[in-house]
This record gives sequence, structure tokens and C-alpha cells, in this order.
Amino acid sequence: MATERFDAVLVGAGVNTLAAALHLSARGWRVAVLEQGAEPGGAVKTGEYTAPGFRHDWAAMNLSLFAGSGFMKAHGAELAQHGCAFVPVDRPFASSFPDGTWAGVSTVPGETRAAFAALSENDAAAWDNLTARFGDEAPHLFALLGAPMTKAGLGRFLWGALRAKGVKGTLDLGRFLLSSPRAWLEETFEHPHLRALLGAWGMHLDFAPDIAGGALFPYLEGMAGQAFGMALGQGGADTVTRALVSAIRARGGVVETNAEVTLIRHSGGSVSGVDLADGRSFDATRAVIAGIAPGALPRLTCGTEPAFDARMTRFAHAPGTMMIHLALDALPGWRAEPLKRFAYVHLAPSLDQMAKTYAQARAGLLPDEPILVVGQPTLFDPSRAPEGKHVLWVQVRMAPGTITGDAAGTIAARDWAQAADPFAERALDILEAHAPGTRAQIVARRIVTPQELEADNPNLVGGDQVCGSHHLAQNFLFRPARGHADGSTPIRNLHLTGAAVWPGAGTGAGAGFLLAQKLAGK
Repeated sequence: MATERFDAVLVGAGVNTLAAALHLSARGWRVAVLEQGAEPGGAVKTGEYTAPGFRHDWAAMNLSLFAGSGFMKAHGAELAQHGCAFVPVDRPFASSFPDGTWAGVSTVPGETRAAFAALSENDAAAWDNLTARFGDEAPHLFALLGAPMTKAGLGRFLWGALRAKGVKGTLDLGRFLLSSPRAWLEETFEHPHLRALLGAWGMHLDFAPDIAGGALFPYLEGMAGQAFGMALGQGGADTVTRALVSAIRARGGVVETNAEVTLIRHSGGSVSGVDLADGRSFDATRAVIAGIAPGALPRLTCGTEPAFDARMTRFAHAPGTMMIHLALDALPGWRAEPLKRFAYVHLAPSLDQMAKTYAQARAGLLPDEPILVVGQPTLFDPSRAPEGKHVLWVQVRMAPGTITGDAAGTIAARDWAQAADPFAERALDILEAHAPGTRAQIVARRIVTPQELEADNPNLVGGDQVCGSHHLAQNFLFRPARGHADGSTPIRNLHLTGAAVWPGAGTGAGAGFLLAQKLAGK
């Protein structure tokens, strides 16, 4: 077979590689994106997984990071021409508690404060203080999260913080960035329900309550949720994927599915291209960009240098997630009626329960009381279901990729094929306790185990939807390894991208955009 030649060949069609491909295409590069799966998107795709007419987001539902990203600012107009559209959400998240109370964060003026005050006036005052200071704090935090993780990038961040905050203020910021969710939440709020409301966001990024470095995420999600709300994809999260693919092709790029890369070719310390399982070869004259989990890189390259390969192989993944997709006749009948107005409802009753659930999953146990993230997208986007019907998007966190036991002692199975149904029933029992009658509204359901998530997308190792723990030893300068937070590898012109590379998980396309800007000279 003839070898095809491109400026850049990108392995995998996740949001980061697609973003990199579009930016490079816009700068005149000829690109090819090769995806081993049957459709592009990775975790960002949508389908009728339960019944005809019910459109479910496979894994990612919240597109706020993408909608507000630097990449979207640069390419949003072009993507809109290719059909990318968002649905604004004014009530992004809430929590339901076993005692029938609730709390939530809303963009509606005064609504969040009122919810906090119903539980604690002192905490409402603390929230007022955080809100008043957010405008001063946000530029520094967003500058850090959007900066290249290089000496120059860190230098600019520190200089900006020192100029604005002085030494004491900058040290306070550093202390906050090193704090665990529990440490910050217990310093700031007195009511356990409000600590749990915000602390649940740490679980999205592998930050159980007592993990150092996790305070940032409950804070940012709370503040940003009130300031900006949430963005959902119109018709489904795949609005992003479809628009990216269409835009790349319109610029002359190639996006292929069912195209499995089996070898990244290199010689003399420089990358030259890739070979596919079907016998074809693609040459890359300027770059190969691998949107893969770090552990897969040594296998595809047949080795780079031993120390680097060892670090890629040791890259640590978070516990997994199980998805439950439900087609419903009606919305859940929440015991707390206001919850029918929120996009996300967390069923995470306390910091202690979250810590226990996380420890159980890390030990390979099916948690006795998993944390649930219940998404209600059809509240804001009725097009995802037949008229009057709804879809429910349920993340079950945490779930072990490999089962060693059951914390409750009632599920004997040690493989997901047998454990999926009883574990899903355990999760639905929790949902039913908070929203009685939900089971009776189920038209159809689809359970997706951690094993299935990885089979569909090998980057989700063990069902880890964030492609790697964000603990301090594997974040910032160390994501995925010291000296390679820019996606560089020991092989010249071979780059790693995706959620495993700084700035990490989410749908913001940060890793892909930063890399493409560097390669194209902005």
C-alpha cells in the first residue's frame, strides 16, 4: 500500500487531538486524525443507548470548560458554522440529603444565598464573602490553569500573583492550592451539608475529601457555577465532536475511524510516522501527536528511553466510574421539589461518606454506598427525548476497575459481567430513596461498566474518566511526568496530549490547544 504524507498525524479522536488538529489546520498544516473506534469523540459522544428517540451523553455531559475555553474563543465562530451549539443552564448543580433537605448553586440572583441561609446564616455570610472576592481571585487561578506548565509560564503566574497580592497574599494562595477539600471546607463552612455540596466536586477529579491539592475544585465549581452557570451541548455533547470533525475536513484534513494505529515509527531519535493494523502507513513530516493514555506510549513506540517509559508505565489512574443511562416517562420525583430545576444533583451525603466510598473503591471493593451524580439534561434541552419524556445520566462514583470484593458483603461476583446488575440496583436504591417512584418511570436502561468504558476508549483505564489521578505528585509540572508537562517526549517531534497532560481532565481542550499553539508558533 502507498504511504500517505501529512504535516501532522494525530492518534485518537478525542477532544484534545481534534482541537489540536483544527488549530494546526487553521495555521496551514495538513493533518490526519486516526481513531481506532467506530466513531470519534472519545468520552464526548452521544447516542440512543436505551431506546429510539432518547439521546444520552456517553460519558461527558458538562461542556462548560469547552464553551468557555481559549480554544473556543479562537475557533468558536468557525465551529458554530459547523453546527456547534450550546444550551445555557442557570441552575448547574445541587445536592440532595437523606434528611430531605437540599442545597444548590444557581445564577439566579440571591437564590444560592437563600439556599445556604436555609441551612446556616453564618455559611450564607461566608458565601457572600467568597462571592465578593471571586473577581479578584479568579484571574490568578484561571491564569494558572491556562498557563503552559513551563518555567516561563510559572514565572508569569508567580509574578502576577506577587504584584497583585504581595508576599503574604501569594503564600496564602499557595497554601490554598495545597489544601485538601476537607481542610478548606471545614475552615470556611460550618454546616456539613454545605461542605458536602461543594466537596462532591472533588470526587469528579479524584480528590476525595482528605487528598491534598483538591480544595481548588470545590471552590472554582461553586464560584463559577454561580457566576456562569453550566453549558450543555444542544442535542447532546457530540455537538462539539461533530463540529470539530466537520471543520477539520472542510480545511482539507482527514479524520478516519476504525483506523487502529499499531506502531509509532521513529529512528535516529526522531519520529517519522505511524503504521496501522490494516497495513497502511502514514508519514508525518512535522509531528506525531498521540492522544493516548501514557501507559500505551511505550507499547506503540516499542520504547523510547527506559526512565521515561517507566514513568509512563507507572502513571497512576483514578478509580473507575459506572454509567447508568435511563430513559424515563417523567423526571425523578425528588423529595425536595426544587431539585427538579437543576442540571446535576449529587447524592453525596457527607465528606465522611465520600472518603469511605473512595477508600473502598481504591481497595478494589464495590462501595456499599457509592456517590451518584444524577444529570437531568432534558430539563434544559427537551430535544434529547420524545415529547414529555426525559433522559437521566447517572455517574456512579467510585467503582473499581478490578473487583476484589464487595464492601456490603452482598455481591459475590468478582467480574463486571456478573456484578453490573446488582451494583446498578444498589445505585438505583439510593436514587429511589431520594426520589421515590423513579424506578416506576424507567422505560429502558443501559448500564456501562468501567470495563466497557475502557473497551470503548482505552484511555479510560479501569473506567477512569479523567485519564489519570490529579493528585499533586501527578499534576501541574508532573502531569504526566516532570519535564514533560508540555506533552514532549524523548523522541523528537513526538508529542503526547489528552487529559493525562497538563492542564488535565475536562472538556476544555487545554492540552491539545496549548500544544498546537506551541507547534504552530501560536
